This record gives sequence, structure tokens and C-alpha cells, in this order.
Amino acid sequence: MQRWIFKLACALALATGAPLALAATQGGMTLEQVAQTRAVTQAQVSPDGSEVAYILSVPRTLGVDPDGPARSELHVVDRNGTSRGFITGKVDVASPRWLPDGQRVAYLSKREGDETRGLYTIPLRGGESTRVARLAGDIASYDLSPDGRRAALMSSQRESDARKALREKGFSQKVYEEDWRPVELWIAELGSEAAPRRIEIDGSVQGVRWSPAGDRLAVVVAPRQLTDDTMVEARVRIYSVEGRELGRVDNPGKLGDMAWSADGAHLAIISAADRNDPSDGRLTVVGRDGGPQRDLLPGLEGHVRAVGWRDASTLVFVSHEGVQSRLAQIQADGSDQRTLLDAGGPVHMGLSVSPRGDIALVGSDPTHPSEVFLLASGSAEPRRLTDSNPWLADVRLARQEVVRYTARDGLELEGLLVHPLERRGNARVPLILVVHGGPESHFSNAWLNGYSQPAQVAAAQGFASFFPNYRSSTGRGVAFSKLGHGRPGMEEFDDVVDGVDHLVETGLVNRDKVGITGGSYGGYASAWGATYYSERFAASVMFVGISDQASLVTTGDIPYEQYNVHMQTWPWESPEMYRQQSPITHAEKSRTPTLILHGEADPRVPVMQSYMMYRYLQLAGQAPVRLVLYPGEGHGNSRGASRYDYSLRLMQWMTHYLTGPGGEPPAYEIDYALPATPAKS
Repeated sequence: MQRWIFKLACALALATGAPLALAATQGGMTLEQVAQTRAVTQAQVSPDGSEVAYILSVPRTLGVDPDGPARSELHVVDRNGTSRGFITGKVDVASPRWLPDGQRVAYLSKREGDETRGLYTIPLRGGESTRVARLAGDIASYDLSPDGRRAALMSSQRESDARKALREKGFSQKVYEEDWRPVELWIAELGSEAAPRRIEIDGSVQGVRWSPAGDRLAVVVAPRQLTDDTMVEARVRIYSVEGRELGRVDNPGKLGDMAWSADGAHLAIISAADRNDPSDGRLTVVGRDGGPQRDLLPGLEGHVRAVGWRDASTLVFVSHEGVQSRLAQIQADGSDQRTLLDAGGPVHMGLSVSPRGDIALVGSDPTHPSEVFLLASGSAEPRRLTDSNPWLADVRLARQEVVRYTARDGLELEGLLVHPLERRGNARVPLILVVHGGPESHFSNAWLNGYSQPAQVAAAQGFASFFPNYRSSTGRGVAFSKLGHGRPGMEEFDDVVDGVDHLVETGLVNRDKVGITGGSYGGYASAWGATYYSERFAASVMFVGISDQASLVTTGDIPYEQYNVHMQTWPWESPEMYRQQSPITHAEKSRTPTLILHGEADPRVPVMQSYMMYRYLQLAGQAPVRLVLYPGEGHGNSRGASRYDYSLRLMQWMTHYLTGPGGEPPAYEIDYALPATPAKS
């Protein structure tokens, strides 16, 4: 009877689009709520600092809306927290930018009747949106001139009429890594009938920033529009607005955010330290014509994730340090660094700075997903302006804490532990170990609930969840992120096992009831846990993961990235290392029930990696194995139905093998508890 009532509540909630707040107050968070959670993804402060335009990600209602990725809406919130929806509903809006007058917001969208995504503006005090620029193809990104009259637009090169005609006749073949089309740069006069002007650039454009001086553009250019090139070969060039190259920056390796100083005399660039640096994270500055980079924070044991300017000489940046973030400012010459917001509060990802020094931030903490915060000029504390999921106030959330432990070789590590919502005295509990991808990534002490890591849902069902930042993670500086170079999975995955041992030693975790999961490199860890470390894990859920290192490097789309920042050797140079560090080599050891999930259209870790893992484990025949494929999904699921199916299967597998009967796998059919109403077309 209770299950029937719960399913009815699910159906009613999904039909109305309301989360299951009532059910959650009884036992914590539910997967249905995870599927309907909203989050702020971008925020831009107005020129006078009085308002913030932001993008709100709104998941589709399962079983009611047509399936697809979450919608992206445009909202504006004022300093008092009053938020208004401007472009909402069945829309996909991106890249809000304020016009200089502060009365209009520009954004990208493909609206009803449009053949391509165009650039629009909408007035803040009443009136409809107006399309102010369009190209033959979708506008991928843009930046506005200082006076707001022009825009630098990025768009993929248009397919020729002849090629389109042949494709329509059935000649749809693809020539691998040769038939790419570059992303081009155009200058458009906003609202004008004049045709946009293309800037001649050798290569494919990845980003553009218009100098506040109005006379030049910082342009990120890759040799080709191939993932490997865009990740490790993209370089910054300086162009005049007329298209003449004025200078270059020979930045090494990966690139992050960049921003011009208020007078256009300096360009801040978040960059890798060298070609072998796994991640961008060094805060550097160059002159208006490019030239050598100056690292403003040498030796930083963290990674800079966002940068802006408060004035012509003062930079503001967000740095991720350990599991926290810090907001600070520094002079362009590297002097007078000052912390504005200490580590320990919400973890911030992005920032936007007004001309008068107000700072809009996007951040989350263990109690809520990403929201808009505003640090007003002259204020010591930020104010949270949005509450995108008010129903969370009625949800019981489990305690989340930072855990520090020592690896077997003495390295100090840290991770995040989400306790079970309820625990019987000192009884040991089952654990779900969640391993991040990359490995150039890390977990922050922020909101840790998503379709592939529903920690609070697991907590409501009696599980603890642990999120370790093993060696090679970001957030600890360049040297720490390089510790796994040439040794994939070795000490890295020893670290995650050592984290489990630490939790066992504290008396919290039942050593015999530990499951492991993760995606990409975390999927690799899950495969490693199911084979090499099988005796340590009672269940494994592997997502878009690596099973054979040699075939990955030769079939994926980032071989040079893998070589530079991971392997530093090729399969023919170190065949035994590649073989030994591949989970399929250890398949015969596996006694761990393994669920494998993969998007069929994944170019990063091709689906053959999961086919191989499945077949090796099936032929070894020592433990149950199941393979689930998601048609059309890539390196991670984007559609609502695919995400929800993943969540259900993850928790079903962990429950069955950690707290349930075990043995043969659970039924592969899933009861989604969807409303009976057919999906709208």
C-alpha cells in the first residue's frame, strides 16, 4: 500500500511539474526531486550593479514534456532578491550580456520561426525581444563592443549548397578528422540591415573578447575544429576590429577564461602552466598586444576558475583551493593580493564585475544547487539573491562533511562524506564510493546531488557516500595534479581505496558493503574496482568508462591530450604498462557484480570500451554483469529520460547488492512511475 501511495504521489508530482516535497519531508530526497532540480548556470551583473541577469536551467517534466535536455530561461533579479522571468517556458537561452545603457539584455536563442540561433535584445522595462544579428548558421557565441553598437559573432562555416544538395541525395558519408568546418568570426552592426563582415582568421575560433578600448579583439584560435586541437592547441591572438593581427600569446596547453582590463591595456588569461599541465588554472596577464605571460600567483596550491577586473589595475578572481573556493583581488603587477571572501562558504564557479565594483557570483553549498549571489561594492559579505528550489526548505538533508586522511605512501588527501540521513546507534552502514572524472577535476564542498551521483537520495535510503579527491585532482596546484603522470590508475586508485579504509577504521562503514561508481575516469576507477580491486567492492556501476587504455588512445578524440597530460608515452612505447593498467587485463579476478552504462554516441570514450568490458566479464563468468546503452547520448547523458533511467538503475544496483538479496541481477525493466498522460508533441 505504501509503494502504491508513493507511486501515485510521483505521478501527480510529475504531471504538475512539482517536486515531491511531501514525500521528501518523510524520508529525505527522492530521485524524482533530483530530476526536477533547477540550477543557475550563468549570471551577469548590470552596469550599475542594481540587477543581475541570469540563466536558469529548468529540467523537463518527465512523461509530460517531450524528452530532451533541460530548458534554459532568462531571468533578472534585483538587489532585494525580486526575480522576474523574461524569456521562460519552452525556450533555450544562452549568454546574457547587458547593453551599456543598463536597460536592455542581449542573449542568444533560436526562437519560433527562426531557422538559426540569432542574437536578440530585450528591454527591461517593457517590450518584446528584437533580433539584432543573424548569420547563415547558428551563432555559437558573441561579445559586445564597448558602445553596444556592434557584436563579434562566432559561427561554424556554412555548408556549401553543393555539399548540402549531395547530402540530401544520400551522399552523407563522413571523412574522419578531415571534413571539419572551422568556426568563423564575424562583426555585425546591431539592428542594421548591413551584412555582417567576416574576419579572415587562419584556424577555428574558440572564443572572443572585445577590448573596452574598442579597437581590438582577443581571439582564441585552434588549428582545426577537432576536440584535441581545441583542448591543447588553442592560442590567444590579438586582432584589430578591421581584422589585422596585432599580436599573439604563446600560451602553453589548455586555456580558461580571459578578460580585458577596464582601459584595455591588459588582458588576463587563465592558462595552463606548461604543455603537460592537466588543467588551466594559472592566473596570467599580458599587454594589449599579447606577448609573454606573467603568472600573478606562482606556486598557488589551487586552480583559478574565473577572472574579472574591478578597475584598470585590479583583478578579481575565484580560486578553487582544496574543497572550497576563495574570492580575491590582486593588482596587475602581482602585488597587494587581498582575500574578499574566505574559503568555507558557498563554492563559487563564475563571476561578473560591474564598472563600479559590484560582483555577481554563481555558487552552491551542501544545502542548495547553484544560485546567484551579489557582493556589493564596499560590502564584506555577499547576499544570496535567488531561491530556485524553494521546496528544498522542506526536505531533510543529511550532513555533509570534509574528511582528511593519509594515503598509504603518506600523501595527505581530502574528500567529502555525506552521512546516512539516519543511523541506528553505532551500526556500520553501506557506502557508495563516487570517483570523479578527469582525473583533472575535483569535488568541492558544494551541492553533490545529480543524476549520476544522487548522494542525498542514497542518504535517505541509509547509505553513506564518499567523494575522494585523489592524487591528480585539481584544487591542489600543478604539482599535485601531475602526480599520476605516466601511471594511470596506480596510486590514484590506491588513494580511493585508502579513503574507504579510513571510513571503515572510524567505525562508520561496513567493509563488506561498499559499492563504487563514477563516469569517464571515474568509470575507469569503477572498472578497476570491479577487477583489480574486486575483493574490496560488492558492487560497481561503470559509466562511460575506460576498460582498455591502448584502444582508448587510438580510437578516442583526444589522443594528444591524453599523451601530454596523462600517459606521456604511446602504446607501442610502453605496451606492458598500457596492458597492466587496463581493467580487462584483470577481468578474471572479478567477483564484483558490475553494471555498465554508456552513451552510444560518445566520442571521448567510445562505446567499444564498454562492449569490451562487458564481454570480458561475461566470458570470465565470475559475477553478474549488465550493459545498458543510451542511443544518441554522448560522454554523459543530457536528456531527461536518459538521466532518470540512469539514476534509477544506479540506485537499484547498489540497493540490490549492498542491502538487498544480491545474487542474480534485478529485473532489467524499470518502473518509472510516470503519469498516464501521454507526452505532448
